[in-house]
Amino acid sequence: QVQLVESGGGLVQPGGSLRLSCAYSGPTFSVYTMGWFRQAPGKEREFVATTRWSRDTYYADSVKGRFTMGRDNAKNTVFLEMNNLKPDDTAVYYCAAGRSGALGLRPNEYDYWGQGTQVTVSS
Repeated sequence: QVQLVESGGGLVQPGGSLRLSCAYSGPTFSVYTMGWFRQAPGKEREFVATTRWSRDTYYADSVKGRFTMGRDNAKNTVFLEMNNLKPDDTAVYYCAAGRSGALGLRPNEYDYWGQGTQVTVSS
């Protein structure tokens, strides 16, 4: 059984930084596509970043240049380093894992989800 646990959310001022982590437990972490999504109140869940086998990493245009996603297959973790945060980044952030090998730009390409961590950007 795959479990994902996010941590690192919180309240930060505009222009500030946060680092989210996602701890994975279960079989064969390295074969999974891992992704980060976010969902603001009243909005659909949206793609933030994805990485497959540590080779391909893709970002939403809205976060490109500000967010960095990485994975450590030895520690079964992924992280999302978020810099120059804006109020529009406020959302619950979710970590996800997918077995299909798809690129991972859409929520339906993932099989497992974490419980989410709140990120609030406000002065």
